[in-house]
Amino acid sequence: MDHKAFLSSLGAEQRQNLTLRSNTKGLMHLAFHWGSIILFSIWVYSNALGWQVASVFLGVLIVFLFTLLHETSHKTPFKSAWINEVVGHVCGFALFLPATWFRYFHFAHHRFTQIPGKDPELDTPKPTTWVQYIIHVSGIPVWISHAKTLASNAMGNRFQEFVPEARQSQIKREAILYLAGYVTLLGASFWSGSFILLEVWLFPMLLGQPFLRLYLLAEHGRCPAVANMFENTRTTFTNSLVRAIAWNMPYHTEHHSYPSVPFHKLPDLHHLIQPHLLVTTEGYTAFNKAYINEVLE
Repeated sequence: MDHKAFLSSLGAEQRQNLTLRSNTKGLMHLAFHWGSIILFSIWVYSNALGWQVASVFLGVLIVFLFTLLHETSHKTPFKSAWINEVVGHVCGFALFLPATWFRYFHFAHHRFTQIPGKDPELDTPKPTTWVQYIIHVSGIPVWISHAKTLASNAMGNRFQEFVPEARQSQIKREAILYLAGYVTLLGASFWSGSFILLEVWLFPMLLGQPFLRLYLLAEHGRCPAVANMFENTRTTFTNSLVRAIAWNMPYHTEHHSYPSVPFHKLPDLHHLIQPHLLVTTEGYTAFNKAYINEVLE
């Protein structure tokens, strides 16, 4: 059974239940994620005992806002469209990744998952050597990519083919507003002589980015270039804390098979889809060990 046959087997009531969105569940989870960021930020900024270790945890929490940005691109974590929009832009701004542009990038990824020349995620090849792997995990390429995207979008003279022509002016305006925000924050920091943005935002993100790279590599790494979502996407079994920070996106085959399902319903979808899963792994450490042994030269 492929993912299309599985979706066809679901009844109308099952579909309705699985795609039920909730402001309450979304906001509660948002309070956990953003609240944790605030608490760790206070810990780090106060230079309390263990603040160096806390910086790493803070960085992980910040960079994993990517999984929330990803969910808002589908408009699924909250029932209200405006909450999805606002939260998406907050996350996008924090990550230097414009939310509207990312939505169209991600839609193209879903439409052409693992198809070379069509899936924009494949424009950046997966690492095949130790040097490429180390550079990939460092996060350096993704920071360069984000900077190029912001600059290119702000200039408005070169948009990727997945960006609809009708949305190009909006995406240009979005990039300009993001850049204006960064310049304003930088100017305020210099004027006040404060290093708070470096201490609780930029430096922790550098520390946290490798964890996100290792996590994301498992989603499609070592998966074949076929149309069946049960084969081209991986579900990774992990602990509840990782699932919480990642908004249940370790259930990634489930998400790709039925993108309209909100994060809090993915465990229910997993229960239904588990007998049909073809590509899984027991944790991110196990995946990366296998990747190193089987792929790297």
